[in-house]
Amino acid sequence: MCYVYILECADKTLYTGWTNDLEKRIETHSKGKGAKYTRGRLPVTLVYYEEFQDKILAQKREYAIKQMPRRDKIKLVESK
Repeated sequence: MCYVYILECADKTLYTGWTNDLEKRIETHSKGKGAKYTRGRLPVTLVYYEEFQDKILAQKREYAIKQMPRRDKIKLVESK
């Protein structure tokens, strides 16, 4: 199983990523060893995720979410 996720950082910005182990990836971000973007914006909170059967679908969805304006990402988070 693969996941696309959105984190809310301490400065209220949103970070989108994908992984095949959601729990481990969130833990990595929380320890400051995740993406360079989130390292300086700790703590982070998981606010949204979707599940996918394969990596390609997850990566395509991640890209689509990253292209969205912030207001659409917020609507997506609020929809779950």
